[in-house]
Amino acid sequence: MTPLTGPLADTFWATSLRRWNTVCWALFAAMAVGLVTMDPPGGSKYGALALLGCVVLSYTVLDRFPDNPVVRPHVYLSVLALALGGLAYLRSSYAALFIVTLPHYWMFGRSPKASMGFLGLATATTVTGSWIQQGWTAEFFGETLVSTLIVVAVGVLLGLWAHAVVAQSAERAQLIEELELAQTQLSEAHQRQGAADERERMARDIHDTLAQGFASIIVLAEAARAGVADDPQRSAQQLRSIESTARENLAEARELVSSGAQPGHFAAGSVAQTLRRTLDRFAEDTGLVVDAELADLDCDQQTRIALLRCTQESLANVRKHARASTVGAVLARQPYGVELEITDDGTGFMVEESTGFGLDGMRKRLAELGGRLTVTSSVGDGTRVLAVIPMEATAVESKVAV
Repeated sequence: MTPLTGPLADTFWATSLRRWNTVCWALFAAMAVGLVTMDPPGGSKYGALALLGCVVLSYTVLDRFPDNPVVRPHVYLSVLALALGGLAYLRSSYAALFIVTLPHYWMFGRSPKASMGFLGLATATTVTGSWIQQGWTAEFFGETLVSTLIVVAVGVLLGLWAHAVVAQSAERAQLIEELELAQTQLSEAHQRQGAADERERMARDIHDTLAQGFASIIVLAEAARAGVADDPQRSAQQLRSIESTARENLAEARELVSSGAQPGHFAAGSVAQTLRRTLDRFAEDTGLVVDAELADLDCDQQTRIALLRCTQESLANVRKHARASTVGAVLARQPYGVELEITDDGTGFMVEESTGFGLDGMRKRLAELGGRLTVTSSVGDGTRVLAVIPMEATAVESKVAV
């Protein structure tokens, strides 16, 4: 498809043709009246009227019935070229018809090659008709040939200009279409990425809150069932812990599903107090010794959530895998940010062989805040989890003995 045959070109030529129709019909009528009233009777007059009639009839059929199978655009241009040659031979006033119909070669030719071909055919027939009538005379060379070539040159320039305009417009329209398509694809990609990020965030929050709570409930329920006969007081305490954990999970679930709510809503108090409550609950549920030194830090909500989730995940891993007797927790302010260190004296593991969502989720959560997670462990030597989050140097810090 050439620039002159696309949808934009169709609109351009249709608009141009409607505007040019008025001029063409006025010229056809004027030529017919002139031939009837001014030319003397004879074969030349009737021949000129017949040629003009063929042009008018072909143009009328093409204009009114553009989809007809007989008079196609190229058929009309052929009739027009032959009629111009015939009118030139009959010494009729063909120049006006030649000038007015110049745009038709580009409107109906549709491609530069075809348009130039039909324009060349019209030029050849006109010059030939005039030459047969006038011969090699000064009038032929000085008036007919020169004027015809000038008209043709103007027609070529106008056609090439229109071709360039349509080509540029088509290219611009294509670029705009490609840009709109790219913007649509980018918007869809952003939506898909946003949905994927939201699913990942929800999965991480569910893992860090509800899943850990349910795991704690299962462990406490198993312990309570095993000790209900031998240590009913201990079992009763474990049942109260189960109830408390279930209530907390219910509150977390409501936070997760509520519109615009931030999961991990904290009760009033500092981050140190929040972590202290978590550590106390862990010590109460597991019976392990918890040694904690927590600095009272002033930090934003996202940092508090990250520190709490890292603590919960580390304690959950200790509960499920470590078989430890002592757990240590240190929250401290450093020149480069905040450090949270969770250690245990359990069995340890091979860090490079570890799989699961917990450690990866902690790394991603800290990375979102510009922080990092370092896990150090080996079989038989316990585990050390170090979370570092950058913070402003103006944050307030005071040590609290816990």
